[in-house]
Amino acid sequence: MVLFHYHLVTSHVREVEARYLGRLAFRLVARYGRIGEEQVHYESGVSWDELERLGFRHRLSELERGSVNVVVQPGQWPLPRVDHVGIALDDDEFQEVLERATELHYRVQEYPGRRTFVATDAGYRVEIHPQRDWIDDVLGNSGELRLSELQLKADDPGAKAGALMRLLDLPGYDGEVEIGDATVRFLPGGPRGRPELYGEAFA
Repeated sequence: MVLFHYHLVTSHVREVEARYLGRLAFRLVARYGRIGEEQVHYESGVSWDELERLGFRHRLSELERGSVNVVVQPGQWPLPRVDHVGIALDDDEFQEVLERATELHYRVQEYPGRRTFVATDAGYRVEIHPQRDWIDDVLGNSGELRLSELQLKADDPGAKAGALMRLLDLPGYDGEVEIGDATVRFLPGGPRGRPELYGEAFA
């Protein structure tokens, strides 16, 4: 079980993207969006100014370094909030998580062959992935960089952590959940609903 992805929503997409590209040395996988009715994506090398001239309507930016994948999406919050975290599982773990989601009455959204989301009762979602070649490729870069801690501010850290503990059948204490080699730490003083990104630690 590996925590390798998180999806951020913010009204300051360019600034947040620039932080990952500049300070944290991530690479831009692509910016996804539309020009007119056509879905398009642009990899690194095409500036925001050029995209504006093309009439590009931004939907999300995908960034990556080592075994860490981050998506930034336009939204209403100046400080980034986490829509979901992404977890890679082996096939047995994947089925067990789906069964627990059903038992917990969590809503499951399945996109066959692509991704599966579980909506917790704590204001955020969990994206779960069984074994797939592209996941193996991402995790195969783990020697370069991995996520060791994700810090999120929330209105009720215990409830936020509890939802993750129940779904993944993991132990936790005082707002912290250990997922493989990574820790998700929920801190007090955050908003209701989606938790707010406070910090990350990489190894």
